[in-house]
Amino acid sequence: MQCVNDLLEKLILFRPRSGLLAGMGFERDSEGECLRRILEQAVDCGWQGDLWHCVLAQALAESENPFSLACERRPAVRDSLWDIALEDMKVFRELFGLSLPPVFERARHFIHNAPDAPRKEAGRRIQALAEQLNAAADPEQMLVLLTNFYRDHGVGMLGLGDLFRVQQRDGATALLPVEGRRRVVLDDLVGYDSQKKLLLDNTLAFLGGRRANNALLYGDAGTGKSTSVQALACEYACRGLRVIELYKQQFALIPDLLGRIKSRHYRFILLLDDLSFEENEVEYKHLKAVMEGGGEAAPENVLIYATSNRRHLIKETWSDRSDMQHDGDIHRSDTVEEKLSLSGRFGLQIYFPNPSFEEYHTIVRTLAQRAGVQGSMTDEALRAAAAAWQVRRGNRSGRTAQQFVSDLQCKAPEEDP
Repeated sequence: MQCVNDLLEKLILFRPRSGLLAGMGFERDSEGECLRRILEQAVDCGWQGDLWHCVLAQALAESENPFSLACERRPAVRDSLWDIALEDMKVFRELFGLSLPPVFERARHFIHNAPDAPRKEAGRRIQALAEQLNAAADPEQMLVLLTNFYRDHGVGMLGLGDLFRVQQRDGATALLPVEGRRRVVLDDLVGYDSQKKLLLDNTLAFLGGRRANNALLYGDAGTGKSTSVQALACEYACRGLRVIELYKQQFALIPDLLGRIKSRHYRFILLLDDLSFEENEVEYKHLKAVMEGGGEAAPENVLIYATSNRRHLIKETWSDRSDMQHDGDIHRSDTVEEKLSLSGRFGLQIYFPNPSFEEYHTIVRTLAQRAGVQGSMTDEALRAAAAAWQVRRGNRSGRTAQQFVSDLQCKAPEEDP
């Protein structure tokens, strides 16, 4: 495999610094170990056919370099960067046509049925790119195909997913795609039409380059607040929307994260899910600085959406009111003002209440019809069973309705094959 390393050393713009191709260690690891890693990635991504070509295509798709990032912002132009990228394509042309050791022949015509592969959608894009690049007439056509891929799907990890989490790796902030999550759209959330419209109108304004507000989705648990934001990521990824989930213990990473994404040609929503602060927690001060004013303020391509069971986010106690001042007028406590000022930074606040019983039954009936589990059960019988279920759970919400329908699916008789 020395020939692979020799070719990789010739690369300038597209030399892999991370990912499967960079981490395979052709000099350090055995050929069998390299093949094992390729097979592991293939099953994870749902690749078929020539896995070596898929490895090369993935390295090109994920390469964040001056040329690829420029192509993300504007159509490719024939300039000096293009000429250097073309030289790199000549190297990849050799890599695509390389004769690998016999052990790798098992990966040249790979067939494996993996319908539930966690990264199947992104893997399908990579496989299609690999086939196109291999069929290209010359390195220049390879480069044209690659720039078209950047135009259609974006560059790097952000081009291969729509929902991300943040992780700190070796002192740097890394974005990891959320894999294997069930894809949802806004229509999957039954009811809450006015709430969904408010959220959608704000998001579409943001995607259109108009002014939009940070949004706080608050209300009872299980009413679809997080699902609504995740649905936006699924439905509008094709328009450049990316959603990044953050936990409050990660707020210190926000400045570094904003530095990474502010120049990218995407629109980002930072999703702060299930956000609330106890009396002794001060992380909200960092969030306030990001949301309004100061050098750490979010750039124009970033909005913050938060979900919470509390409208005011920060726990307020009666002792907070102990410094009330009386001087003819009643002045609010400075402590209270400090705690309420965070929620005031969300220009759009959307309330998701628990459904009424009739609304709850509508949700149950709709979900049961979609799942095909109502069967011979009458509407009244379904209504009674759903009512008993929510009483036992002590809660009436969309989540409770989904759990009830899932229970019906578990008890449904299996169909004969």
